[in-house]
Amino acid sequence: MILIADSGSTKTNWSIIENNQLLYSLKTKGMNPYFQPENEIENELSSSLLPHLGNKSVKAVYFYGAGCTIEKIEIVRKRIECCLSAKLVEVNSDLLGAARCLCGHEAGIVGILGTGSNSGFYDGETIVKNVPALGFVLGNEGAGDSLGRRFVSNLLKDMINDELKETFFSEYNLSIAEIIERVYKQPFPNRFLAGLAPFIKGHLDVPEVQQIVVDNFCDFFNRNVKHYDYQHYCTNLVGSVAFHFKSSLIIAARQCGILLGNIVQNPMEGLIDYHINQSINK
Repeated sequence: MILIADSGSTKTNWSIIENNQLLYSLKTKGMNPYFQPENEIENELSSSLLPHLGNKSVKAVYFYGAGCTIEKIEIVRKRIECCLSAKLVEVNSDLLGAARCLCGHEAGIVGILGTGSNSGFYDGETIVKNVPALGFVLGNEGAGDSLGRRFVSNLLKDMINDELKETFFSEYNLSIAEIIERVYKQPFPNRFLAGLAPFIKGHLDVPEVQQIVVDNFCDFFNRNVKHYDYQHYCTNLVGSVAFHFKSSLIIAARQCGILLGNIVQNPMEGLIDYHINQSINK
């Protein structure tokens, strides 16, 4: 039995594979080593994953996660090894997971647009160039948290029409003070802001909202993708924001001269195919 995990800041998707077939899938909380201590990661594995595995032996675990940089990979790998007696535990960045899903063994530009964002150039085997994502405060252009931040900022500075502003406050039952509290004092403000994406999507017919979304994607293309050979390679994207805001993404790509390739909501299906093919070809 092998386990494949795609972990973001909000949730982790797990697929359990046996005899090159998907047995079942499940979700646990996100496990990002930049935001969560080691014991919290281990507790989540023990309480939310282990009960679903029963007594079956685990041959390999392939974990792709947000925050799994070279400095942090060992932390996650050790926590998995403590909980699962697998013969092989391989921990990689979510960006490599996106690349394997989107491109297989072909070269291309890859990006993640979910709660956070990231990008890189993939040579068919590994990520050979990566513009630093820099996270919620300094980067994450194009991501859900950046989109939410832009929207809330414009909303509170009266750059959104009064009717939509009233709709927002009524639907979320939040005051300005409560929004400030959620962003500056409570944990995971990125999740809170990214959680506003469904509301934003529901009001793309409002010109100022559409402009916020397109500008967010243009920032992603101009500040990240244009550092790669974007004129000769397609940009392939994975993530809920890329998938659900595809129409706005296409507008932004056209404005920025970006060639778009594959756009998928999550990388799991592609990762399952990738690892099953790897297993068959060994």
